[in-house]
Amino acid sequence: MKTFSKEERICGKITIDELVAKGKSFNSFPFRIVWLEVKESTVAVKVVISVPKRIFKRAVDRNRLKRLTREGYRMNKEILSESLKSKKVNVLFVYTAKTILEGNEMQEKMVEALTLLAKKTLH
Repeated sequence: MKTFSKEERICGKITIDELVAKGKSFNSFPFRIVWLEVKESTVAVKVVISVPKRIFKRAVDRNRLKRLTREGYRMNKEILSESLKSKKVNVLFVYTAKTILEGNEMQEKMVEALTLLAKKTLH
């Protein structure tokens, strides 16, 4: 079942700050992905999605991009969770493109990003 529950989301300033400060990052257009392996977590992957106000001034646009990104992650998250084995990871997706991608395009880009992340977390 393809869900994106509350347990799979990162909801805390301290956790997000630690992820940004100590995490490893790479770019996979249109995302900058920051990830950090954690020891204690209830689920294998916890995610937070960010769309910068500097690029998209209107909240409507930011909310649409976050919704599209969440949907792309929800539909394809098994790519990452299957490759992790027993590791637990926190992930930050920062949308960096200057334009709004449509649904199908966002899905394809998310698959690329999750595949790359799966490869990087194995090493």
